[in-house]
Amino acid sequence: MRKLTYETVFTEYLPDEIPAEYVELIEEAKRQTQKAYAIYSNFQVGAALLLENGKIIGGNNQENAASPSGICAERTAVFYANSQYPDVPIKAIAIAAYTNSDFISSPISPCGSCRQVLLETENRYGKDIQLILYGKKRIYVLNKVRQLLPFSFDGNSLERK
Repeated sequence: MRKLTYETVFTEYLPDEIPAEYVELIEEAKRQTQKAYAIYSNFQVGAALLLENGKIIGGNNQENAASPSGICAERTAVFYANSQYPDVPIKAIAIAAYTNSDFISSPISPCGSCRQVLLETENRYGKDIQLILYGKKRIYVLNKVRQLLPFSFDGNSLERK
């Protein structure tokens, strides 16, 4: 028997340290929170994708009384990007959340379903997607989605006959 360790390395920035390359994407994710339809949870999430062609795609959570019929901000943005730009990889995604009349202090990370969709998109294009997780007091940056899903499920892990 062996005990193994898996570590995730990420960068933490304070608000005044945000690299210029992330500012526009974070600001779009924050704007997207204001377009969310979150009347049940009052937890508005916005996402902004940077595509390899330079386009920025926004998305926000859309709730529904018949839960779980709603959809998260990350999947809204990814599915739109994949449907409109099917041959263009995603370089980065910024995620922000707003509740109780303010942005949250600490970053949030994607839910399990969104992680799986982001990983599938990473695998689909064979390119890492950088994650920028916004919080008012700190911002986390991860270099790839797989860092959130070290023991992920993908079609390559199935034994093929």
